[in-house]
Amino acid sequence: MREQRISAAIFLLLANLIALGLWWYFKDHYEFDTPLAFYLLFLVPLISAVYIWRIDKWQPSVKLSSTRFLPESDGHWLGRLQHISIFLELIAFSLLVISVARPQSKSSFENISKEGIDIVISMDVSASMLAKDFEPNRLESAKRVAQEFVDGRPDDRLGLVVFEGESYTQTPVTTDHIVVKNAIAEIESGKVRGGTAIGMGLATAVNRLKDTESESKVIILLTDGVNNRGQIKPLDAARIAKTFDIKVHTIGVGSKGKALTPVGTKPNGEYLFDYREVEIDEETLTKAAEITGGKYFRATSTEKLREIYKEIDSLEKTEFEVTEFSRRTEEFLNFGLASAACMLFAFLLRMTVFRYI
Repeated sequence: MREQRISAAIFLLLANLIALGLWWYFKDHYEFDTPLAFYLLFLVPLISAVYIWRIDKWQPSVKLSSTRFLPESDGHWLGRLQHISIFLELIAFSLLVISVARPQSKSSFENISKEGIDIVISMDVSASMLAKDFEPNRLESAKRVAQEFVDGRPDDRLGLVVFEGESYTQTPVTTDHIVVKNAIAEIESGKVRGGTAIGMGLATAVNRLKDTESESKVIILLTDGVNNRGQIKPLDAARIAKTFDIKVHTIGVGSKGKALTPVGTKPNGEYLFDYREVEIDEETLTKAAEITGGKYFRATSTEKLREIYKEIDSLEKTEFEVTEFSRRTEEFLNFGLASAACMLFAFLLRMTVFRYI
């Protein structure tokens, strides 16, 4: 009888562990309509304890004064396996409890409709942008921060306009941000006539945006000087932008006071530097921004320029419209069938293999 208790205990312990494992696994894989049904699993250890305690009552026995006259049984191991029936019945009960809890699989998806913003960066690349009050100079600092800005606008279309004494489109408005970043990296000063044509830089950017289908259009104009070239004045270009409902944010780049600035060129083409007063037409830049509903910013360092781009990024957020759909599928039938299969198998074992043990 002691061997029977040990054998039964092993099977019942395994049944309890499997019941616990089934609950632990499926609670994270399904949503349950009746989760309180899981409290029925407390009956598994209770049934196990009663079974072991009453095992001697349920096992038929005959008292003999001696067993020497009985032949040795070669099938005693089969008697120890008869507890597999209660093992299967407890597993069947656990599966039935999960079925009663009504597991439901959930499939969900999102329908996202979004409208990005069309943004053109219009950047001054005149010789004064090589001034060394930024590290390593204003132009390289502006290029680096502009590339970071592009990385932060994955859902928008961006373009690039550059200007000195003339303006031209470096890249049209596009969703290919790698192209935009490469275009920014390739910017160089001195490719066209010298000077600072702020009005032309703004007008060219307006021309790139006026026919786009986006409802939100923004120009970020960056310069470090005063308009001294071009046929279009900055404020006139700003009024044209307003006509096409284009918002303009302007950035004045340069430290306060004097900065080490190019003042000429050597015979070999290298720039000669000397300290010159930083002159930025902040009044015009402020008015140009206000006409279109934008803002003017002053960047006196690379970090300040980075903060300005972050503020513009927060001002010009892309809006998303998200609709979430979900569909649930009842899964209780699979657990019910698995429970019935275990019960049937246990019944067949009792009626065949273990019937005469």
